[in-house]
Amino acid sequence: MNALRRGLSNAVVQAFLVVIALVWMTPLAGLFLSSLRSAEETAEGGWWTVFTSPGQLSFENYSALLGNSGITQAFWNTVLISVPTTVLVVVVAALAGYAFAWLDFPGRDAVFLLVVALLVVPVQIGLLPVAKLFGQLGLFGTIPGVVLFHVAYGLPFAVFLLRNYFAEMPKEMLEAARMDGGSEWRIFTRLVLPVGRPAIASLAIFQFLWVWNDMLVALLFADSSAQPLTVQLQSQIRQFGSNVDVLAPGAFLSLVVPVVVFFAFQRHFVQGVMAGSVK
Repeated sequence: MNALRRGLSNAVVQAFLVVIALVWMTPLAGLFLSSLRSAEETAEGGWWTVFTSPGQLSFENYSALLGNSGITQAFWNTVLISVPTTVLVVVVAALAGYAFAWLDFPGRDAVFLLVVALLVVPVQIGLLPVAKLFGQLGLFGTIPGVVLFHVAYGLPFAVFLLRNYFAEMPKEMLEAARMDGGSEWRIFTRLVLPVGRPAIASLAIFQFLWVWNDMLVALLFADSSAQPLTVQLQSQIRQFGSNVDVLAPGAFLSLVVPVVVFFAFQRHFVQGVMAGSVK
């Protein structure tokens, strides 16, 4: 009887999770189906009509998307902004997190408190001062300028997260590595990074999603040649409100890349969450 109850309970939970997953995936599926329909068919009815009239579906919209130089350039601009930003934030935060956790140097605690204090500074406060500074340095309106801004505002949380994760590692493990003659760099690369991989992967996912979906910073700091996909799609909506045959596949492309990245690193993300909950 107990086994039967457990089986029914598991079945109910699994059914509930399936329903939640279907509800969560419905907007993505609807956007994808809309991207395969013409503007006329979209105006006549909703995307669910494809189940009764599958002849509506075609990849002509994606051909039009590839022919739109503004959106294709914006896609590569988004890649050139998101990937370097994520790499720089993860690398610098990992080095700083290890230093704050396990290296003794003058003013370590004071500097770390300063880093934590920066977490409460809203992004909006730094927009105008940093824009003025970048203008004087010749970085305003460029991709490196957008990358530097995201790196600067992403580092406080990243350092705070990885420092706390690294600090939970057993002290005896690091001391044993030092007694065996391991240098700090060797300990960091061969011991700390592999153990901290779940937290690093979780940080990389969040940072990538944040930068990929950002529009506020890019809207101010990127000129027309450096605009990411979010800004370009917003511009297309403003200029061509009925240009659904380009906007729908562009929006799906903007949405599907973060989804693919998340599922690609899902195992590491879950490990990081579970490790944090246990600690």
